Amino acid sequence: MAESGAFPLPTTSTGASRPAPGTGAPQPVPAHTPLARAADFLWLTARVLEQRRFAYEFLGAGDGGADAVETALDAYRTEDGGYGDEPDLRGPVSQPLHAAHALGVLDSIGRCGGQRVERLCRHLTSVSTPDGALPSVLPRQRAYPSAPFVPIVDNPPGDLLATGPVVGLLHRNDVWHAWLFRATDFCWHTVESLEKSHPYEVEAAIVFLDSVPDRPRAQAAADRLGRLVREQRLAVLDPDRLDDFPVAPGYAPREHHFPHHFARSPGSLARAWFTDAEMSRSLDVLSAQQESDGGWPIHWRLWAPGTALEWRPLVTLDALRTLRAHGRPIG
Repeated sequence: MAESGAFPLPTTSTGASRPAPGTGAPQPVPAHTPLARAADFLWLTARVLEQRRFAYEFLGAGDGGADAVETALDAYRTEDGGYGDEPDLRGPVSQPLHAAHALGVLDSIGRCGGQRVERLCRHLTSVSTPDGALPSVLPRQRAYPSAPFVPIVDNPPGDLLATGPVVGLLHRNDVWHAWLFRATDFCWHTVESLEKSHPYEVEAAIVFLDSVPDRPRAQAAADRLGRLVREQRLAVLDPDRLDDFPVAPGYAPREHHFPHHFARSPGSLARAWFTDAEMSRSLDVLSAQQESDGGWPIHWRLWAPGTALEWRPLVTLDALRTLRAHGRPIG
């Protein structure tokens, strides 16, 4: 995890397909495949939420599986309508970054709407800055443990890192709320003003651009952002020459990002940033990173034993989604 306070973001983007609803219990998967190995890892190590998401997204658990995901997600909902208690920000206090994660979960099961999201939008309105943006971390976090590299300040400014994914996921699901108007304007201004960035911020920008309604403007902004990514070498384009691609300031050693981190699906605007060969090599890297226990590793800084246990299942689900979206066989 970057010491700048960056967090992995929801990976759903335009073009990603949802599984067809199943009819009942999760189905078995073929043995000795990447999916089967990941299943063993997730059943052994994951939180209930990630296990329920896996069953729904990969094992055909169907509408009952979506209900189970919603029930598991409710455990992280706070009294003020937000979400809390995620790996690097502990405790039962809501944070905007957790709201982005919750919306990604709801989007993945086709339930990002209704009263639940309306309550969340009211909460987001209450914690947004005067310009309508969301801070990454609110000062209330000081009462609970958090990663030492996460800055906690009084009166934190609005941040694309938190605002972009939330706004993008709400637009993706045709959610309209008064708060969205100012928040969308903030995202446009920030994305179109970027001159120097870092990978997690670019990820947040692309989640926004993949779903915001003004598609010509989004295309133009994405084209500019893609040039910035290549010029500043924010994505490793040749895995055999890692040292040619510097790690962003504040990131962990060798915390590199690859094309698949930005183009999570072929339908993402970020896919046009990379050649077919660059994308293929990136996916080869992702496939090869599956470890002997069936899970994928994390590359940012770890600060407590429990956070590593919680993050790896999340990263594993992201890896499976990305590989499947790009047509790579997983089982």
